[in-house]
Amino acid sequence: MSAIGAGLAAASAFVFVWLAGLHLLGLPQNPYADLVVFIALPALFAIGLLLILVGLWVQRRRDRKSPVERPAWPTLDLNAPETRRSLIFVMAATLISLISLSFASQSAVRYSESQQFCGQACHQVMGPHDTAHQSGLHSRVHCVQCHIEPGAQGFMKAKLNGTNQLRLVLTNKYPRPISSPPHNAVPNVYTSCEQCHWPDRFVGDVNKVVYEYADDEANTETKTTLRLHVGGPVAGTGSGVGIHWHMNRANVVEYIAQDEKLEQIPYVRVATPDGQVREYFADGVSAASLEGKPRRRMGCIDCHNRPAHRFGTTPERAVDEAIGAGMVSTKIPFVRREAVRALRAEYPTQDAALAGIERALRGAINSEGADRADEAALRRAIAVFQNIYRSNVFPSMRIGWGTYPDHVGHTTSQGCFRCHDESHKSSDGRTIGQDCELCHSME
Repeated sequence: MSAIGAGLAAASAFVFVWLAGLHLLGLPQNPYADLVVFIALPALFAIGLLLILVGLWVQRRRDRKSPVERPAWPTLDLNAPETRRSLIFVMAATLISLISLSFASQSAVRYSESQQFCGQACHQVMGPHDTAHQSGLHSRVHCVQCHIEPGAQGFMKAKLNGTNQLRLVLTNKYPRPISSPPHNAVPNVYTSCEQCHWPDRFVGDVNKVVYEYADDEANTETKTTLRLHVGGPVAGTGSGVGIHWHMNRANVVEYIAQDEKLEQIPYVRVATPDGQVREYFADGVSAASLEGKPRRRMGCIDCHNRPAHRFGTTPERAVDEAIGAGMVSTKIPFVRREAVRALRAEYPTQDAALAGIERALRGAINSEGADRADEAALRRAIAVFQNIYRSNVFPSMRIGWGTYPDHVGHTTSQGCFRCHDESHKSSDGRTIGQDCELCHSME
């Protein structure tokens, strides 16, 4: 057993040193290579060392049970050249092993917190979220900045959770689609949100233009200008206006959700700096029915719940945004209608979808007799719609349109109306209002 362990340790150490040297030279550029170099090989090396110790322990137990005289501990005679050489060899091997394991451990930790590991090592599982992250506004924010709390406790919690996730991947029992339960969310104070976004800053109003297109031949455009009252808190006070009134640190807004997606909210509690506390209950809900259920304090991710992994909620909105951005020509007849129809269809795989989208658009849009510019516009439109599908729909992970609701706004999900529905009432008859002008005005 010790001989096998020594051989395993020596072989893994040799391969590790060789591949680590290639890694320092920048080769190879592959997430699975780093997985082997910094996790698999060090693990084999540690197993080999453990087998050596276990083999020696087993042999000593066997010698103790032997009827012959119990073996004495070996005598180290440093005057003997052979003993000195053996001792120097053992000490050098131990030092090299410790240095190698330290380097491997540090590299393994750094690699396990890299974008490459999080998004590509388990490509089938996290591929969709990595794709959404790379194409989003927060693509330069590393995964660990939002998903791991700082400090030793956060590190250990993340590694234990990662071990369980590895078990699910190896046994092919991971959920499809991957869920994002609220109890796994890192509190806002720990995330990188407030490192870039200042909660106490008063923003004021922001203008946003929303483009919509009809299903007629001319793809008729409708343009709506929203004046969003983003507002914000007045630092150090309980006052504030607009949407970001909720982020006033002086006020404490808490709620209870009945589901993991935080869409069903039967209870809201608001405490203001003057000591007033008001509780709102949805219709048919009593305090007794909510006994023992955890309360969450409202923060950034309760509305901005998909800040770094946004998936399309509807094909209509995705197509309208692409046309509104000038990526697709409205001169292609019925392009909006046919694109929505092609994106909404079900396909077994993404490859089948890409071919199906092109086939459906070319079959539905009569391009015979069109000049070369129109053909180029059609090819460009097909490529845009294929990329929309590739970025939002993943059949193998059962991710489709609306799988992950976006709580910002209220057009594609309940969003604001989870609480602002005029049905949440307090004991004195007040309700959580649904006045549209509180959040925006339309032009």
